[in-house]
Amino acid sequence: MPDIILFDDPVLRTQLLPFTYTRPVSGIRIGINTIAEKWMDWLQTPISFLTERYLSPKFRIHTSADNVFINGSLCPDANLAVTIHELPFNTALISAQNEILAVRTATRWNPSVGLDDFTTISYSEPFTMVRNVWDIFAFNGGQIKADFERIVSSRQSADLTDPYTCCYNSENIFIEEGAVVKASVLNAENGPIYIGRNALIQEGSMIQGPFAIGESSVLAQGTKIRPNTTVGPFCKVGGEVSNCVIFGYSNKGHDGYLGNSVLGEWCNLGANTNNSNLKNDHSVVKLHSYVSDTLADTALLFCGLMMGDYSKAGISTMFNTGTVVGVSVNVFGAGFQAKHVPSFSWGGAAEGFSEYRFQKALTVARDTVSRRNVAFDETEESILKSVFEQTQEQRLA
Repeated sequence: MPDIILFDDPVLRTQLLPFTYTRPVSGIRIGINTIAEKWMDWLQTPISFLTERYLSPKFRIHTSADNVFINGSLCPDANLAVTIHELPFNTALISAQNEILAVRTATRWNPSVGLDDFTTISYSEPFTMVRNVWDIFAFNGGQIKADFERIVSSRQSADLTDPYTCCYNSENIFIEEGAVVKASVLNAENGPIYIGRNALIQEGSMIQGPFAIGESSVLAQGTKIRPNTTVGPFCKVGGEVSNCVIFGYSNKGHDGYLGNSVLGEWCNLGANTNNSNLKNDHSVVKLHSYVSDTLADTALLFCGLMMGDYSKAGISTMFNTGTVVGVSVNVFGAGFQAKHVPSFSWGGAAEGFSEYRFQKALTVARDTVSRRNVAFDETEESILKSVFEQTQEQRLA
């Protein structure tokens, strides 16, 4: 079996900021799993990463005399897995738009080298690729269904034992061992529901599939989950959530609305935080672009909040339609917040913003992680330090 390396396309990586400040592109969660986890499951082999230098101590690369480099934005399916597995040496698989999907080589390849020394094969079948941050929630329902089908094809669901929980289309519900569901409504008529190991669905929760909740996450009492939503592992979620992806270790534990949004890891939304996901004039939503440093047209009517890792919002915070919040931001105060809040910012629209001093931000990040009994070591500190330095000009603008 060749070594599998998931590489960051440099153009797509920039388009997927702020989430790719702190992880490779393939570390993005969409559907039930991250893209990297999907490839490991499909190919039944370990994977490594070709990513930014400052991320590589955490996300290492391993190469050999037989390497397959796969675009980290590419979501696997059965046909892709077979095609890439059978790719000949010194051959590249490309899309109709000339995007590099995969490369097989005996050497250590990099996308900056290009494909001059490779035979190219065009791939004409449909596929899912995450090119923009809004694709994460836009494609999420389809990826929940695809991941669900892969899981149930070889595994058996645990039993639902609570007599007070009402299920619609129960054969489309998969429950991992240790999960607890109490007096809730699970409606899988329009899409599957996946409940991860040791997850807890508390009393009065109402869930419409497609939906996935990861290991040890909690839905608080009376939570309303609308379709195409993923709650990653070790999260706590309450209120109303619609077509959102929460990567993991993040909390939206209280009432408030979150729609058509993506939250990274280690985020926290204070009580009664709300976001707008539809403009009053029903025009197309524009979103801050890290490529052009201007507002980019999403071609979507519905688009909410994009929040990078370690960021927090105070109670009753209001986010505009199409807002981007960077890494390690503390945002609070009255009124709608700015459409773009740069990484390591502290403040709010009414009070103004100042730089979130790095040592203070680091102390909060370390405490946030340590409270979950997860190690926060020098590698994590180095990543945050690099992000702080990369984003300094944004805060000064």
